[in-house]
Order: sequence, then structure tokens, then C-alpha cells
Amino acid sequence: MALTDKPVTTFLDELASDAPAPGGGSVAALSGALGAALVSMVCNLTVGKKKYADVQDDIKALLEQSEALRKEFVELLEDDVRVFTEVSKAMKMPRDTEEQKAARAEAMDKALKAATGVPMRVAENCVKVMDLCRPAAEKGNVNAVSDAGVAVLMAEAGLRSAALNVLINLAWIKDKEFAAEQRAKLDSLLEGKPALKDEIYDLVVEKL
Repeated sequence: MALTDKPVTTFLDELASDAPAPGGGSVAALSGALGAALVSMVCNLTVGKKKYADVQDDIKALLEQSEALRKEFVELLEDDVRVFTEVSKAMKMPRDTEEQKAARAEAMDKALKAATGVPMRVAENCVKVMDLCRPAAEKGNVNAVSDAGVAVLMAEAGLRSAALNVLINLAWIKDKEFAAEQRAKLDSLLEGKPALKDEIYDLVVEKL
């Protein structure tokens, strides 16, 4: 059974256990999914309301984007478990001989690169969710504006959580050129996001 098909309590039990996955990467994806779902909630509470007739097209476009992101986060949550499991397998490979050590090192680098790719995609999508939160707060149903605020908090938390998972994997990767490229990409994603979160949060507070 897919992790996302299990009850929340089961997910939390597995998260709290000594199993290698799910872990922080899955939580990062879940945070992003929660943010996207809250944007969708604001949109769904705005669609069809006469008071917001002049922004219906904008809200419908936001809803389409937030729902696409929400579904992708679910896939990424499952992907995170899969790639981390591969890292765990590679770590357990024998290394008694030079040949075994070389095979293990190659398998580790391959698995770690895949394990870096998933949280990087989570980070990218969390930025996309953050970008949806301002128009959701500005144009969405004012009675649900607090949900737009929670959405940006969840998305930024998902972004920073995903960043930690990228960084811990990069530290183990032998391919320094790859690591440097990924670090630069991550830095670009993180730049200005705390300020953006605060701006949207303050906008929401002003509307309460």
C-alpha cells in the first residue's frame, strides 16, 4: 500500500519509528502538499461567489495550478521513500575488497544523486506554491484569507525542509561538479523566500 493511502496515524507511527523512511524528505513533500491544498481551499471557497465575480477567471487559473502541484507533491512523497530506500541499500553493500568498494561507491553516488533530485523538485514546487499564495490572499474569499496565510507558511517550511534534505545528500556525493551545480540551484530557490513569506503573512494579517 502506498504511504499516502494509509491513515494519518499510520504515517505518523512510521515517521516516528526507527525505519529509515519516511523521514524529513517525506515531511517536506507533505508540507508542500498541505500548502497547495490550502490554496485550493481558498479558491474553491471563491469560485461561484457573486461577490468575487470579477476575479473568477484568475481564481480558476490558481485552482488549476494548486491542484496540479498538490498531486505532484503526493507523487514526490512516495518518490522520496523510494530513493532513500535505494540509498540505504547502497550503504549496506559489501566493501571488503577494492572491487566491492568501487561498486559500492558508484552505487552510492548514483543513489545519492537520485535522492537529491526528489527534494530539489519538492523545493521547486514549494516556491511555486508560495507564488500562488499572494494572489490567493489578495483575490480569494476574505473569509478564508487566513488559510492563504497558513498555505505560505507550509510552503516555506516545505522549501526549507527540502533544502536540508538536498544539502545532507550533497555532502556525501563524490561528484563535486554536480554538488556545486545543485547547491547553486538551491541557493537560487531559497533567495528572498523568507521575506516573501513575511510579506504574504503580513498581507493576510491586515485582512483579518
